[in-house]
Amino acid sequence: MAFLTGYLIEKSLSVDNIFVFLMIFTYFAVPAEFQKRALVIGIIGAIVLRAVMILIGTWLLAKFHWILYVFGLFLVVTGDKMWLFADNKPDVGNNPLVRWCRKHLPITERLHGDRFTVLIGSQRWFTPLFLVLAAIGITDVIFAVDSIPAIFAITDDPFIVMTANIFAILGLRALYFLLADMAERFHLLSYGLAVILVFIGAKMLLLDVYKIPVAVALAVVAGVLAVAIVASIVAKPKAQEAAPAATPDA
Repeated sequence: MAFLTGYLIEKSLSVDNIFVFLMIFTYFAVPAEFQKRALVIGIIGAIVLRAVMILIGTWLLAKFHWILYVFGLFLVVTGDKMWLFADNKPDVGNNPLVRWCRKHLPITERLHGDRFTVLIGSQRWFTPLFLVLAAIGITDVIFAVDSIPAIFAITDDPFIVMTANIFAILGLRALYFLLADMAERFHLLSYGLAVILVFIGAKMLLLDVYKIPVAVALAVVAGVLAVAIVASIVAKPKAQEAAPAATPDA
Protein backbone atom coordinates (compact mmCIF):
# COMPACT_ATOMS: atom_id res chain seq x y z
CA MET A 1 0.00 0.00 0.00
CA ALA A 2 2.91 2.35 0.70
CA PHE A 3 4.25 1.59 -2.78
CA LEU A 4 0.85 2.24 -4.43
CA THR A 5 0.44 5.54 -2.56
CA GLY A 6 3.96 6.67 -3.44
CA TYR A 7 3.53 5.57 -7.05
CA LEU A 8 0.22 7.43 -7.36
CA ILE A 9 1.75 10.61 -5.92
CA GLU A 10 4.78 10.45 -8.23
CA LYS A 11 2.65 9.62 -11.27
CA SER A 12 0.17 12.43 -10.56
CA LEU A 13 2.96 14.97 -10.12
CA SER A 14 4.60 13.74 -13.33
CA VAL A 15 1.40 14.57 -15.25
CA ASP A 16 2.02 18.26 -14.59
CA ASN A 17 5.59 17.64 -15.77
CA ILE A 18 4.23 16.23 -19.03
CA PHE A 19 2.26 19.38 -19.76
CA VAL A 20 5.45 21.43 -19.34
CA PHE A 21 7.23 19.04 -21.75
CA LEU A 22 4.41 19.70 -24.23
CA MET A 23 4.96 23.47 -23.93
CA ILE A 24 8.70 23.00 -24.51
CA PHE A 25 8.20 20.92 -27.67
CA THR A 26 5.58 23.39 -28.93
CA TYR A 27 7.84 26.40 -28.26
CA PHE A 28 10.71 24.88 -30.26
CA ALA A 29 8.32 23.51 -32.94
CA VAL A 30 9.67 19.95 -32.61
CA PRO A 31 7.75 17.42 -34.78
CA ALA A 32 6.36 14.35 -33.01
CA GLU A 33 8.80 12.00 -34.78
CA PHE A 34 11.78 13.88 -33.26
CA GLN A 35 10.35 14.09 -29.74
CA LYS A 36 10.86 10.42 -28.85
CA ARG A 37 14.66 10.47 -28.56
CA ALA A 38 14.67 13.61 -26.41
CA LEU A 39 12.05 12.05 -24.11
CA VAL A 40 13.96 8.77 -23.74
CA ILE A 41 17.26 10.49 -22.88
CA GLY A 42 15.43 12.89 -20.58
CA ILE A 43 13.78 9.99 -18.73
CA ILE A 44 17.10 8.18 -18.31
CA GLY A 45 18.62 11.36 -16.89
CA ALA A 46 15.62 11.77 -14.58
CA ILE A 47 16.07 8.25 -13.18
CA VAL A 48 19.76 8.86 -12.43
CA LEU A 49 19.03 12.26 -10.90
CA ARG A 50 16.23 11.01 -8.67
CA ALA A 51 18.26 8.02 -7.54
CA VAL A 52 20.96 10.42 -6.30
CA MET A 53 18.38 12.68 -4.63
CA ILE A 54 16.67 9.73 -2.92
CA LEU A 55 19.97 8.46 -1.53
CA ILE A 56 20.78 11.94 -0.22
CA GLY A 57 17.28 12.28 1.24
CA THR A 58 17.49 8.88 2.95
CA TRP A 59 20.84 9.80 4.50
CA LEU A 60 19.49 13.15 5.71
CA LEU A 61 16.44 11.52 7.30
CA ALA A 62 18.64 8.95 9.04
CA LYS A 63 20.88 11.67 10.48
CA PHE A 64 18.41 14.48 11.11
CA HIS A 65 14.79 13.60 11.94
CA TRP A 66 13.82 17.29 11.97
CA ILE A 67 14.46 17.49 8.22
CA LEU A 68 10.96 16.02 7.84
CA TYR A 69 9.51 19.29 9.13
CA VAL A 70 11.57 21.21 6.58
CA PHE A 71 10.26 18.95 3.80
CA GLY A 72 6.70 19.32 5.09
CA LEU A 73 6.83 23.10 5.27
CA PHE A 74 8.41 23.23 1.81
CA LEU A 75 5.57 21.13 0.36
CA VAL A 76 2.88 23.28 1.97
CA VAL A 77 4.46 26.46 0.60
CA THR A 78 4.93 24.85 -2.83
CA GLY A 79 1.29 23.71 -2.87
CA ASP A 80 0.12 27.23 -2.01
CA LYS A 81 2.24 28.72 -4.80
CA MET A 82 1.01 26.10 -7.28
CA TRP A 83 -2.60 27.00 -6.42
CA LEU A 84 -1.99 30.74 -6.79
CA PHE A 85 -0.11 30.43 -10.09
CA ALA A 86 -1.96 27.42 -11.54
CA ASP A 87 -3.15 29.40 -14.57
CA ASN A 88 0.29 30.86 -15.34
CA LYS A 89 2.14 29.11 -18.16
CA PRO A 90 5.94 28.90 -17.90
CA ASP A 91 7.92 31.05 -20.34
CA VAL A 92 10.33 28.56 -21.93
CA GLY A 93 12.22 31.31 -23.74
CA ASN A 94 13.18 32.96 -20.43
CA ASN A 95 14.48 29.74 -18.89
CA PRO A 96 17.95 30.66 -17.50
CA LEU A 97 19.57 27.49 -18.86
CA VAL A 98 18.10 28.02 -22.33
CA ARG A 99 19.25 31.66 -22.36
CA TRP A 100 22.74 30.64 -21.22
CA CYS A 101 22.99 28.00 -23.96
CA ARG A 102 21.91 30.47 -26.64
CA LYS A 103 24.45 33.02 -25.45
CA HIS A 104 27.48 30.75 -25.04
CA LEU A 105 26.96 27.89 -27.51
CA PRO A 106 26.69 27.84 -31.31
CA ILE A 107 23.05 26.92 -32.00
CA THR A 108 21.71 26.15 -35.48
CA GLU A 109 18.60 27.91 -36.71
CA ARG A 110 16.76 24.71 -37.64
CA LEU A 111 16.43 21.12 -36.52
CA HIS A 112 18.64 18.41 -38.03
CA GLY A 113 16.47 15.36 -37.56
CA ASP A 114 16.71 13.93 -34.05
CA ARG A 115 20.38 14.89 -33.64
CA PHE A 116 21.55 17.08 -30.76
CA THR A 117 24.75 18.19 -32.50
CA VAL A 118 25.81 18.53 -36.13
CA LEU A 119 29.16 19.16 -37.82
CA ILE A 120 29.07 22.20 -40.13
CA GLY A 121 32.38 22.70 -41.87
CA SER A 122 34.98 22.15 -39.16
CA GLN A 123 32.83 23.38 -36.26
CA ARG A 124 30.48 21.38 -34.06
CA TRP A 125 27.08 23.07 -33.69
CA PHE A 126 24.26 22.31 -31.28
CA THR A 127 20.74 21.94 -32.66
CA PRO A 128 17.52 23.34 -31.12
CA LEU A 129 16.77 19.78 -29.99
CA PHE A 130 19.73 20.10 -27.60
CA LEU A 131 18.01 23.15 -26.07
CA VAL A 132 14.86 21.04 -25.71
CA LEU A 133 16.84 18.37 -23.86
CA ALA A 134 18.40 21.02 -21.60
CA ALA A 135 14.97 22.53 -20.82
CA ILE A 136 13.54 19.07 -20.05
CA GLY A 137 16.46 18.37 -17.72
CA ILE A 138 16.08 21.57 -15.70
CA THR A 139 12.29 21.05 -15.58
CA ASP A 140 12.73 17.59 -14.10
CA VAL A 141 15.12 18.96 -11.49
CA ILE A 142 12.46 21.48 -10.42
CA PHE A 143 9.72 18.86 -10.24
CA ALA A 144 11.96 16.35 -8.44
CA VAL A 145 12.48 18.89 -5.65
CA ASP A 146 8.71 18.69 -5.03
CA SER A 147 8.06 14.99 -5.61
CA ILE A 148 10.97 13.43 -3.68
CA PRO A 149 10.04 15.01 -0.31
CA ALA A 150 6.37 14.13 -0.98
CA ILE A 151 7.00 10.38 -1.11
CA PHE A 152 9.13 10.50 2.05
CA ALA A 153 5.93 11.55 3.84
CA ILE A 154 4.50 8.14 2.97
CA THR A 155 7.48 5.93 3.77
CA ASP A 156 11.16 6.24 4.61
CA ASP A 157 11.95 2.83 3.10
CA PRO A 158 14.52 3.67 0.38
CA PHE A 159 13.56 0.59 -1.67
CA ILE A 160 9.88 1.62 -1.88
CA VAL A 161 10.81 5.26 -2.53
CA MET A 162 13.21 4.29 -5.32
CA THR A 163 10.96 1.74 -7.04
CA ALA A 164 7.86 3.97 -6.88
CA ASN A 165 9.82 6.80 -8.51
CA ILE A 166 11.38 4.62 -11.20
CA PHE A 167 8.12 2.94 -12.18
CA ALA A 168 6.34 6.31 -12.30
CA ILE A 169 9.07 7.84 -14.49
CA LEU A 170 9.33 4.85 -16.86
CA GLY A 171 5.75 5.48 -17.95
CA LEU A 172 6.34 9.14 -18.77
CA ARG A 173 7.06 8.62 -22.47
CA ALA A 174 3.89 6.63 -23.14
CA LEU A 175 1.85 8.94 -20.90
CA TYR A 176 3.17 11.98 -22.76
CA PHE A 177 1.89 10.81 -26.14
CA LEU A 178 -1.41 9.77 -24.51
CA LEU A 179 -2.00 13.19 -22.91
CA ALA A 180 -0.28 15.45 -25.46
CA ASP A 181 -3.56 16.23 -27.22
CA MET A 182 -5.57 16.39 -24.00
CA ALA A 183 -3.62 19.03 -22.05
CA GLU A 184 -6.41 21.60 -22.26
CA ARG A 185 -9.00 19.13 -21.01
CA PHE A 186 -7.23 18.75 -17.64
CA HIS A 187 -6.93 22.49 -16.94
CA LEU A 188 -7.94 22.03 -13.28
CA LEU A 189 -5.39 19.30 -12.56
CA SER A 190 -2.83 21.81 -11.23
CA TYR A 191 -5.27 22.80 -8.49
CA GLY A 192 -5.68 19.15 -7.52
CA LEU A 193 -1.92 18.68 -7.40
CA ALA A 194 -1.64 21.78 -5.20
CA VAL A 195 -4.13 20.28 -2.74
CA ILE A 196 -2.18 16.99 -2.73
CA LEU A 197 1.11 18.77 -1.98
CA VAL A 198 -0.46 20.72 0.90
CA PHE A 199 -2.00 17.51 2.29
CA ILE A 200 1.29 15.59 2.08
CA GLY A 201 3.14 18.53 3.64
CA ALA A 202 0.62 18.66 6.51
CA LYS A 203 1.02 14.88 6.96
CA MET A 204 4.76 15.42 7.40
CA LEU A 205 4.31 18.29 9.86
CA LEU A 206 1.87 16.21 11.98
CA LEU A 207 4.00 13.08 11.89
CA ASP A 208 4.97 13.22 15.58
CA VAL A 209 1.50 14.35 16.67
CA TYR A 210 -0.74 12.06 14.63
CA LYS A 211 0.41 9.62 11.97
CA ILE A 212 -2.13 9.60 9.15
CA PRO A 213 -2.57 5.97 7.98
CA VAL A 214 -1.23 5.11 4.54
CA ALA A 215 -4.67 3.89 3.47
CA VAL A 216 -6.15 7.29 4.29
CA ALA A 217 -3.37 9.06 2.38
CA LEU A 218 -3.97 6.79 -0.63
CA ALA A 219 -7.71 7.50 -0.53
CA VAL A 220 -7.18 11.26 -0.27
CA VAL A 221 -4.68 11.38 -3.16
CA ALA A 222 -6.86 9.20 -5.40
CA GLY A 223 -9.99 11.15 -4.47
CA VAL A 224 -8.45 14.57 -5.14
CA LEU A 225 -7.11 13.40 -8.51
CA ALA A 226 -10.50 11.96 -9.48
CA VAL A 227 -12.32 15.18 -8.52
CA ALA A 228 -9.80 17.35 -10.42
CA ILE A 229 -10.07 15.20 -13.57
CA VAL A 230 -13.89 15.04 -13.52
CA ALA A 231 -14.13 18.78 -12.80
CA SER A 232 -11.75 19.49 -15.70
CA ILE A 233 -13.98 17.51 -18.07
CA VAL A 234 -17.23 19.05 -16.83
CA ALA A 235 -16.08 22.68 -16.43
CA LYS A 236 -14.82 24.45 -19.53
CA PRO A 237 -11.56 26.47 -19.44
CA LYS A 238 -11.98 30.22 -18.91
CA ALA A 239 -10.78 30.93 -22.44
CA GLN A 240 -13.59 28.82 -23.89
CA GLU A 241 -16.20 30.34 -21.58
CA ALA A 242 -15.11 33.86 -22.54
CA ALA A 243 -15.15 33.12 -26.29
CA PRO A 244 -18.30 34.43 -28.01
CA ALA A 245 -20.57 31.88 -29.59
CA ALA A 246 -20.21 31.55 -33.35
CA THR A 247 -23.07 33.04 -35.37
CA PRO A 248 -24.21 31.49 -38.64
CA ASP A 249 -23.67 33.44 -41.85
CA ALA A 250 -26.68 35.34 -43.15
